[in-house]
Amino acid sequence: MSATKEPHQQDTLVVARDGSGQFRSIGEAVESIRAFMDYKVTVYIKDGIYKEKLIIPSWLKNVVFVGQSEDKTIITHDDHANINKMGTFRTYTVKVEGNDITFKNLTIENNAAQLGQAVALHTEGTRLMFFKCRFLGNQDTIFTGSEGSYLLFTDCYIEGTTDFIFGPSTALFERCTIHSKKNSYITAASTPQNVEHGYVFKNCKLTAAPGVDKVYLGRPWRPYAATVFLNCEMGKHIRPEGWHNWGKPDNEKTARYAEFMSRGEGTNPTNRVSWSKQLTNKEMNRYSIQNIFKEDSNWYPYR
Repeated sequence: MSATKEPHQQDTLVVARDGSGQFRSIGEAVESIRAFMDYKVTVYIKDGIYKEKLIIPSWLKNVVFVGQSEDKTIITHDDHANINKMGTFRTYTVKVEGNDITFKNLTIENNAAQLGQAVALHTEGTRLMFFKCRFLGNQDTIFTGSEGSYLLFTDCYIEGTTDFIFGPSTALFERCTIHSKKNSYITAASTPQNVEHGYVFKNCKLTAAPGVDKVYLGRPWRPYAATVFLNCEMGKHIRPEGWHNWGKPDNEKTARYAEFMSRGEGTNPTNRVSWSKQLTNKEMNRYSIQNIFKEDSNWYPYR
């Protein structure tokens, strides 16, 4: 005889602003999910604007959040760092503390005015996956906030102004569009010294808003920042030197910045800073998905 779930524990929960689902808010659905489940729960979110400051707590795992449509299922909030001295790390719209959490086909947005840092997505858990999602914001759109954690972004759109992908996690971005809204910096990794892979952009497209023409690929938030762009198409907004040392020349001795087979008008290998690398075919082989996530041998992200 198979075990039965508690009445409110279902494989699929439906959220709808118009009342046609079991819950009107995503937060209510999250609160109903049993801690440390050994089965998967899907939270299906119908189109709508959900103004919520959402935490996926550390005791949740095996949850998949699926939007009805990528551009019409929107989770939004508007905190920024200068509200009551809030600081960057409390400004998130969505904070994911749990492990083995997946988001598909939805938008996570911080629509605060450009008055300070304003995080849309803050990750703390590991084995987090994002498929066909949009991340909208300005400064500090995505904070990958936990050392030793693994993140996968596939077919996503990510926009921002300054350091809009930042933090210490290992993250693979596949076939993503990375859109700069201002002359500034795309990444600000803080990869620990003992971690081989930080940010890996593979087959991505780098675009920019009209008038944006001086964007760096990255600058090191911490000395051993690791960021690579592999087979990426770069618009003409990317500066010829590519990378910046954050005003600290010593960072040039430790930062791990590289490219492989970049293409497009922003490609300029001969003028890149001398302390970045153009990878060889052999070096490129280190960036298989198995090698990037190798320390967690039980996790093989699916497509």
